[in-house]
Amino acid sequence: MILVTGGTGLVGTHLLYSLCNLGKQVRVIKRPNSNVANVKKVFSYYTSSPDQLLKNIEWVDADLLDIYSLLAAMEGVSEVYHCAAMVSFEQKYEVEMMRINIEGTANMVNAAMEKKVKKFLHVSSIATIGRNTGEQLSAENLFWKSSPENSNYSISKYGAEREVWRASEEGLNVVIVNPSIIIGGGNWQQSSANMFSKAAKGIMFYTNGANGFIDVRDVAALMIKLMEREITSQRYILSTENIAFRTYFDMMHKAFNKPKAKIKAGKVLSNLGWMVENLRHLTTGAMPLITKETARSAHHRSFFSNEKIKNVFPDYKFISVEESVNDWCKLFLQENN
Repeated sequence: MILVTGGTGLVGTHLLYSLCNLGKQVRVIKRPNSNVANVKKVFSYYTSSPDQLLKNIEWVDADLLDIYSLLAAMEGVSEVYHCAAMVSFEQKYEVEMMRINIEGTANMVNAAMEKKVKKFLHVSSIATIGRNTGEQLSAENLFWKSSPENSNYSISKYGAEREVWRASEEGLNVVIVNPSIIIGGGNWQQSSANMFSKAAKGIMFYTNGANGFIDVRDVAALMIKLMEREITSQRYILSTENIAFRTYFDMMHKAFNKPKAKIKAGKVLSNLGWMVENLRHLTTGAMPLITKETARSAHHRSFFSNEKIKNVFPDYKFISVEESVNDWCKLFLQENN
């Protein structure tokens, strides 16, 4: 039996399809109020008979902060994909995010060791990878450093990784993946998929930032390949290409037949933007469109190496960023027009 956490999220939904399509029996942890309808929606992207594959899923209610519910969920489980995490760049959610991402992961690996799980794959983030200067590629062996520039999210994911490495030292077979910015759809208001909703309306501003990008289908496929290999105590950056944010926006705008972003937002304009959004949030309660952390990260130029994962799977063909953007923009239009 395979256990998946975060099964209703961006990575989790596409991973579940891939596992079920392979005929795997999967147990998925969810909260009582989780929207599982999104899983069927994502399955329908790939097959005209989603209900048939959904029969492979056993849903169980559990909480990452409740070790006893996790122990019950892991009964008879041999493999765990830990995809669940809280992602927020708002200061008010810092404490909750730290608990879910760090304490929750500690509970997961502790339960996995107690139930003698054979292998544990943890979905981390490139936010925990150290950064080289300039445009030098950052790789898995670069250590993460404490810095005022680090977001609370990156701190929480680094703390989660430390729990996984601790479990590795205690005998659990672990693999960590560090995806770059994930391109994909399902819930178009969730995580990085929200960029499609914004681009469909037209994005006016751009920054000089850059980052790595990867299609969610590649993330799911490589996770399964790593689980099936006799690989342990390793982590892998999952990234296809390093491109500028402006280039990424231009690709989406072209697919949506929208004009390109024309206004360059420097650091002064970005800072003004998050302060205005914070004031709007305080006065109306509406979610801010940008925060201090997202405004800051939009100017970072980060470049990542995918050589380590390519050395393990030299024949694997990544979906290009352009093809990925076109595919998901097409699906977005089909659902929203």
